[in-house]
Amino acid sequence: MADDTSLVHDRTSQLLEELDPRTASFEELRSRQYDLGLAWLGFPEGYGGLDLPPGLQREVDRRLGEAGARSPAAREFFGLTMAGPTVVTHGSDDLRDRLLRKTFTGEVSWCQLFSEPGSGSDLAGLSTRAVRDGDEWVITGQKVWNTLAHIADRGMLVARTDPELPKHKGLTYFALDMHAAGVEVRPLRQLTGEAEFNEVYLTEVRVPDADRIGDIGEGWRVAMTTLSNERSSIGGGVGPPTRGSGSIAEAVRIWQSDGFRKNPVDRDRLMKSWIESEALRLTNMRASQNRKAGNPGPEGSIAKLMFAEVNMRIYELCVDLLGPAALVDYDYTMRRAETLGLIGPPGSARKMFLRSRANSIEGGTSEIQRNILGERILGLPGDVRVDKEMSWSKVPRS
Repeated sequence: MADDTSLVHDRTSQLLEELDPRTASFEELRSRQYDLGLAWLGFPEGYGGLDLPPGLQREVDRRLGEAGARSPAAREFFGLTMAGPTVVTHGSDDLRDRLLRKTFTGEVSWCQLFSEPGSGSDLAGLSTRAVRDGDEWVITGQKVWNTLAHIADRGMLVARTDPELPKHKGLTYFALDMHAAGVEVRPLRQLTGEAEFNEVYLTEVRVPDADRIGDIGEGWRVAMTTLSNERSSIGGGVGPPTRGSGSIAEAVRIWQSDGFRKNPVDRDRLMKSWIESEALRLTNMRASQNRKAGNPGPEGSIAKLMFAEVNMRIYELCVDLLGPAALVDYDYTMRRAETLGLIGPPGSARKMFLRSRANSIEGGTSEIQRNILGERILGLPGDVRVDKEMSWSKVPRS
């Protein structure tokens, strides 16, 4: 481990000697970081990694951040946390060569094309069809609730390639070109007033077989890699207050500011949320040790489930602390935030209170996470149902 740490330290020092993060372009810095194996440390050498424990990545990110490197934007989130690990785990060498570097540098942004109007949490029940035509696949169907699909270059797409097989076995995974003919993206206006989500219509879209990720019919297994990384990533969103970010930090800033209500009950709520956030942070640290080469286990479901519940409770507390200020005009709350010196304005707490309602749905519903934890970790039996004769029977496994 000491040798691993020294190697990472030396490579990071080399990167900082060659390029100044304050003056180098984002793409230039990230490209060189990729070449030095400091992009995803757990990935194989030659593909942005050094085949080292992923936990060492925090030290690289810390040093680059202190040197002035820009953090990745929201549009790069899906590529870095989900598409990259999926491609490196299941993609061909050609696909790795074409997509991994550009994903890390931000030249290629991604979205996720899993959910459908008739199969949200039941991913295996999807109906989007992919039919082989020589060296191409012709894909037709509809996806929904696709975050940032309107600005994505590639989509992580799961489609049904063999309707005769059991539903979990007839799926195949593709890296869809979002600019291809037949791809139509329509925005969905949400509770916050934004259109972060979309629905995507696919009308006889031709996808090269070279853009297939994993073997034909192995889409379910590939998708599990994506979902495991998604749950781990979403689960890390609360964050400890000491880093000045995340929902609990927002609650602490509001509590420390003058002009908002404070009482022993709310103080207890704040401290309970702080403790839960810290437990979540430590849970993510523990789970990250298993994320070798982008393939975490079901432990990510613990963090994802906990994040959804804790984050909603925290923003409920933020709105309670703000009182009427959380409900008045956004421009007013922005001006008041400047007066009080708040980094995170009260208006953002109101917005995030509304946005947090989606936490228990996106990335797999909380009910799905509980099923995963019960069956895969606790070893409990699968779901049961009541048949027409009102007798209990186990749901058939596909």
